Amino acid sequence: MTSLDPAQIDPTLEKIRAALEGGRLEEAMQELARLRPADRAEAFSDLTDSDQASLLPRFPIPAAADLLTELEEDDAADAAETLSSDRLADVLDEMPPDDAADIIRDLSPDRAAEVLASMEDAEEVFPLLGHPDESAGGLMTTDYIALRRHTTAAQAIDFLRQTGPASTTPYYLYAVDRDRKLIGVVGLRDLVAAPPDATVETIMKRDVIRATTSTDQEEVARLMTRYNVGAVPVVDDQGVLKGVVTYEDVLDVLVKEATEDLYRLSNVSDADLTIHSPVHISVRRRLPWLLINLLTALFASWVISRFESTIARVAILAAFQSVVAGMGGNAATQTLAIMVRSIALGNVRLRDASGPLLRELATGLFNGIVVGVAAGLGLYLWKGNPWLGIILGLAIVGNLVVAGLVGAFVPLALKSVRLDPALASSVIVTTFTDCIGFALFLGLATVFLPRLG
Repeated sequence: MTSLDPAQIDPTLEKIRAALEGGRLEEAMQELARLRPADRAEAFSDLTDSDQASLLPRFPIPAAADLLTELEEDDAADAAETLSSDRLADVLDEMPPDDAADIIRDLSPDRAAEVLASMEDAEEVFPLLGHPDESAGGLMTTDYIALRRHTTAAQAIDFLRQTGPASTTPYYLYAVDRDRKLIGVVGLRDLVAAPPDATVETIMKRDVIRATTSTDQEEVARLMTRYNVGAVPVVDDQGVLKGVVTYEDVLDVLVKEATEDLYRLSNVSDADLTIHSPVHISVRRRLPWLLINLLTALFASWVISRFESTIARVAILAAFQSVVAGMGGNAATQTLAIMVRSIALGNVRLRDASGPLLRELATGLFNGIVVGVAAGLGLYLWKGNPWLGIILGLAIVGNLVVAGLVGAFVPLALKSVRLDPALASSVIVTTFTDCIGFALFLGLATVFLPRLG
């Protein structure tokens, strides 16, 4: 395989497409083989379904396994459907057990049973299928090394030489008792540096960062980042070692969760949507939130309509009401992003939420004073009416205080009822800041109407 710069992927992809259009399948295979596995997967996923179906059966078993491992989960499942059950079974035997389990979960029950029956290593994959996708049990791999406590360092090293662990096997070795209950962990470096006759029990660490099979994948990611470990062992309710979650799996989780939070803050409910998603799917997943936004916008318009007489007497108010609402929306978005991220990282919990709420309230007050004074002074210098500047400044101060409070409170409230803090947060917060902003500005203008001239 020749290494290519990432910038050369597109030209190579064009060569592959040209070869396929000319019916030169071997030439297309040669061009694909020049790419690194990750780049090959990217190029393969950009091909049409028919081209993928023509090429995949021509891949050697190890190369096909690497390809399915690198593809996105949905793309891998679609590609797997183009292979016969026997061929797919051989490919899955070459894949890490957790990746193979992900593909099998996406197959129909009959096809999955047929493929499992043809696999040689089905016993490594089958235990993973009974756990939800987003749990530690669904994320873990059974590809790990377990040792008994009385094994010596020399025996353990000899065992590693004989078994030749795969490159995906974690560098941690786990100590178990006769019932396979997890009792300790040994780093590979500690094992190599230990005297040959030292037992695993004497060099292992008993305080093991672990997860259970039901632990949510976000919590597993939080454990690994908090304690800076490269893998987390997964045990059942009795403490029996069932698998290991590696840093590669957690990296995928972090990317997925970050995408999900970003999408939901933008009122997109499906994190699997991309720019290449079919139009009918994009419309179905995005249109409901636009309709909800329409309702909230109409409600904000209703608030404005309550002050029609004030606006009719001082028309210039219509030009500045959006300033108050816009500043509140921007401030609330800042608070919302910080709070959602803090909740995701476990830095904020419901029982100690009063501190963050007060800090955001204070932040909104100080920011509001500075922005409000600047806006009020600018409006006075522009229009020459100090009362107009005072009204705008006071409305901005009040709305930024509301933005800080609501932006911090709404995600916590959603979390308390077991909803994703990012879900609908922006819709709720924007509605509050728009309506409060309009009401404050136009209400103050109504009170001071005689002084506005």
